[in-house]
Amino acid sequence: KKDIPLANFIMHEIHCSRNIEVCRYCSELIPKSEIKNHIESEHVQVTCKCRKKIEKCLLKDHEASACPLRPAVCQYCDIQLAFNKLQDHEIYCGARTERCGGCSRNILVKDLKEHPRVCG
Repeated sequence: KKDIPLANFIMHEIHCSRNIEVCRYCSELIPKSEIKNHIESEHVQVTCKCRKKIEKCLLKDHEASACPLRPAVCQYCDIQLAFNKLQDHEIYCGARTERCGGCSRNILVKDLKEHPRVCG
């Protein structure tokens, strides 16, 4: 899958067909001597902490962006919790009140960012 000089093409093609294999799962070019190890280390099924079965090579991306148990931070209190708990927590957390130093009114935490615009 790379450009090679025309004069070397036949020798290159022979070398590749003898020594290189295309992975049936990810289409990467792997030396034939390493294909078994590649499949066992990259494409074996593992179980995420959320109990989803996934290929090992896809686990990091799943844990970072799709896993319901991935870490997430509350926008109001900066506490870290599981992503699947974030929405319920933020509803509760945003409904708390804090006293405004300017007008002395109790303001919902979710409205604190906008409050200075309307504060007397």
